[in-house]
Amino acid sequence: MEMALLPFQFPFMQNAFLVMLLIAPAAALMSCFLVLKGWSLMGDAVSHAVLPGVVIAYIIGIPLIIGAFLAGLFCALATGFIKDHSRVKQDTVMGVIFSGMFGLGIVIYTQISSDVHLDHILFGNMLGVASSDLWTAGLISGGVALILTVKWRDILAHAFDPVQARMIGLRIDVIHYGLLAILSATIVAMLSSVGIILSIALLIAPGAIAFLITRRMSMMLIASVIIALLASVVGIYASFWIDSEPAPTIVLVLTAMFIFAMIARNIRIARNTAAH
Repeated sequence: MEMALLPFQFPFMQNAFLVMLLIAPAAALMSCFLVLKGWSLMGDAVSHAVLPGVVIAYIIGIPLIIGAFLAGLFCALATGFIKDHSRVKQDTVMGVIFSGMFGLGIVIYTQISSDVHLDHILFGNMLGVASSDLWTAGLISGGVALILTVKWRDILAHAFDPVQARMIGLRIDVIHYGLLAILSATIVAMLSSVGIILSIALLIAPGAIAFLITRRMSMMLIASVIIALLASVVGIYASFWIDSEPAPTIVLVLTAMFIFAMIARNIRIARNTAAH
């Protein structure tokens, strides 16, 4: 038993567990709406697009999270504007914008002398999380989770039928751009621990897995949070014993859970079909 509890005895492991317990619920709730709206690539785009914001914030001496948030929000808003004013489809616009901004961030980073490691920005530094990172992640994630929990029915109506949502009096534009702002804030909360590249897994996988196991939105939200928390704890715990980085290990756990859920759903459908 003492060996099994060994990972929980180290302060850096305790902080890793704690930061994931703070950010996983918000990311999981957000993932449900991204999956339902078909915005998975939007999460990918915004997560990559924050890099130039981080680098520029470092250059001018402001908090990195401010630069990341503004860059992510700019990417999301620019994508919507270009889509509405051109014949190019949204997924194409997102691909061009996020790759362009990511490339810009890399170019700027290579031109400066910085003590901020690029690997930590891209892949996170979960084992080096400081108390300030915990406070930042907790406050942002708590606010995101609260908004999504209170307003999930309005966001759901907007996701499925924007026209009907407008007819019943919902502010469609406010919901749309508010959701983009919340997405940017969620990515900022994960920046120090999960990093830019791996944050996309937490913004897609929990909602995708929950979608496979339930069709009720309320249950989907609950299931996604449980899945994200379970994958986080298992991934961090396993990374200690196999001497790997926690963030990619969590992603592997989420991938395995998705494959298992997909196989289980196909088996269930086959059995129901055979029974009829």
